[in-house]
Amino acid sequence: MNKEYSVSLKRIIDEMGLKEFYMPSDPENLFVYSNSIDRPGLQLVGHLEHFDETQIVVLGMTEYTFLRSLSVEDRIKHIEPILSRRPPAVIIARDITPDQVLIDCVTKYEVPLLTTADDTSALTAALVSFLNVELAPRITRHGVLVEVYGEGCLLIGNSGVGKSETAIELIKRGHRLIADDAVEIKRVSKKSLVGSSPENIRHFIELRGIGIINARRIFGMGSVKVSEKIDMVINMELWDSTKVYDRMGMDNEYMEILGIEVPVVTIPVKPGRNLAVIIEVAAMNQRQKKMGYNGAQELLQNLGMDISPDDIGKKKIETNW
Repeated sequence: MNKEYSVSLKRIIDEMGLKEFYMPSDPENLFVYSNSIDRPGLQLVGHLEHFDETQIVVLGMTEYTFLRSLSVEDRIKHIEPILSRRPPAVIIARDITPDQVLIDCVTKYEVPLLTTADDTSALTAALVSFLNVELAPRITRHGVLVEVYGEGCLLIGNSGVGKSETAIELIKRGHRLIADDAVEIKRVSKKSLVGSSPENIRHFIELRGIGIINARRIFGMGSVKVSEKIDMVINMELWDSTKVYDRMGMDNEYMEILGIEVPVVTIPVKPGRNLAVIIEVAAMNQRQKKMGYNGAQELLQNLGMDISPDDIGKKKIETNW
């Protein structure tokens, strides 16, 4: 069963810069559970069959002009069925002043009434984007998330393999840390994963033999970032002389995280390997692959082998992560 997430109305008010016109109780204790919003069109003329009362209702110039064209009795008849279902809030855009009918209805059914100077399209776009992140399905996994040349690289592997030490070297080379040890991953769309750190351990790194350090304090604000899209997973494992590692890179390996396929590169770890440089190259190579270029494919073609994009395999891998 999927876990249900929520965001407080107070957080939405602060994030969107909304003004409170009527608030029946502390907005910190009022919660929104849906990442969709409702601009009532057919609902205003009585079609409520598919109306979702968990969605915030947004009234713009079009909706309010229609309501004002009605008599007071008809206005009540059209707006009351919506508010009687007690949506989490009603937001009026373009700084439109609520009329007495709307004020009486929200007061009667204790529905928060908010206003904003933003136009309706800008408000709905920003609000949906914010709710998609705050209410996204999520998991927390052991690993390190760093941004390398604009690519979000999630480093995974057994404890002690060197993930944190590699992250420190990457920071020194100008890249940025997002999370160490625990990475909170959110599916913000059908194609995108965003990783961040739990707030209580944000910017801290554990280095065996040294202890806990604060990367932001030591390396400066430019060395850290609050969140980043996850573009690839780098699986770090101790070198196994009996295992055959990919030396061509023709096959595209991936793993599923929250139902989304994420490219995976497995890097064997042994003394003498410069992991930071290898990860930098892996990030740049992944960006090239996204742009349609595969170095291994070009090399084989230069050697006279007939290679087409259909010959590039795709393999799902399982890890103990």
